[in-house]
Parts: sequence; structure tokens; C-alpha cells
Amino acid sequence: MPNTKSAAKRVRSSARKAAQNQATKSRVRTAERKFKASVAAGKATDAKAGLTAASSAYSKAAKLGVIKAKTASRKRSRLQLALNRLAAKPAVAAAVAKKKK
Repeated sequence: MPNTKSAAKRVRSSARKAAQNQATKSRVRTAERKFKASVAAGKATDAKAGLTAASSAYSKAAKLGVIKAKTASRKRSRLQLALNRLAAKPAVAAAVAKKKK
């Protein structure tokens, strides 16, 4: 229980900020989850759109200070690598099939 008026205000403002940070983190996790689901399903077009959304969510979270900038950069990089692997799969499969003929 806060003892002063300013302490009470700090409690209120920190609760507001905590709620906003939690919403931002949730938005980021949801975007990443959707991206990973589309990669797992092998849907390249959905994955590309999901990457854009997830990358944007990470950038905004970093700009707001909810996550660190280098963490956001690392996560975006790993998501891009996952999309690149997905895009390379059909090419590799086609090359293997061509080689077997």
C-alpha cells in the first residue's frame, strides 16, 4: 500500500505500463506463432506474410523498449532463416528428383 500521493501515482502508472508491455509481448508471440505454424504447414505465401507481421511486431516492441533491440534483431534473423529454408525445400527436392532420373 503506497504511503504518499506520488507513490500511489507510480503504482497506477506502472500498472498501466505493465499492461501495455504485456499486450505488446502477446502481440509479438502471436505473430511468431502464426508464422511458425505456416512454416510447419509448408505454406510459403502465408509464411511470407507472417514473417512481415512478426518482423514488424518485433521492431515495434524493440522501439517501445519492451524487448531489447538486439534480441529483436536476432529473432527476426532466425525467422527469415526459417522462411529461406522453406523456400529452398522445393528447389532441393526438384534437384534430387532430377538427379535420380
